[in-house]
Amino acid sequence: MRSSYDTPSVITIPRRGLMLVLSSPSGAGKSTIARNLLESDPTFALSVSVTTRKKRASEIEGVHYHFVTPAEFERLRSSDALLEWAEVHGNLYGTPREPAELAMRAGRDMLFDIDWQGARQLQEKAKADIVSVFILPPSMQELKARLLRRAEDSRDTIATRMKNAKLEIERWSDYDYVVVNDDLDRAFQAVRSIVAAERLRRDRRPGLFDFVSSLLSEEGEGLAVGTSETVR
Repeated sequence: MRSSYDTPSVITIPRRGLMLVLSSPSGAGKSTIARNLLESDPTFALSVSVTTRKKRASEIEGVHYHFVTPAEFERLRSSDALLEWAEVHGNLYGTPREPAELAMRAGRDMLFDIDWQGARQLQEKAKADIVSVFILPPSMQELKARLLRRAEDSRDTIATRMKNAKLEIERWSDYDYVVVNDDLDRAFQAVRSIVAAERLRRDRRPGLFDFVSSLLSEEGEGLAVGTSETVR
């Protein structure tokens, strides 16, 4: 005769979605890690930013960014339709509010591939929901080499990005976690471990209240009733 313990059921406890913020200087690997997370974990929904930057040849409208004019960006910002916004390398970037709010209410996790300015605004508005991770390069020389290998920016643009990288790296201590991307696979696994732990936090799982109440209301088979003897 098989025991009920032979075929345990999967317990699903409702939880609130979290906001995973990934930041790094350009070329340090946050976008690759973000893409790998989305491909491996269907629980994540990507927060697709709006930007006034020109579209690169490798980018797809609505997948990498929503590309808008400065006038359109100003309309979104003035109508409070953006959770956060920032100016980076002379271009404007922002996070649309509605998709993020819908996903969070449905228990899905939102992934934000944004810079430190946007991360700070999100932390101010939704600190309890934020899990922030800063991705560091192994060295400045390797960071420059990655930008050159990417071959999507001019030499002047790369020089600007390297200059701004030092300012961005100075913000590392504002983040909950810091991962050094000296090996992409290791860095990706580190971020996945962070997400797994954060999903189990008690304050992110309101469904625990009902689950624990149901446990305490069960009549537990084989339990002694009416005895004061302590089981050690």
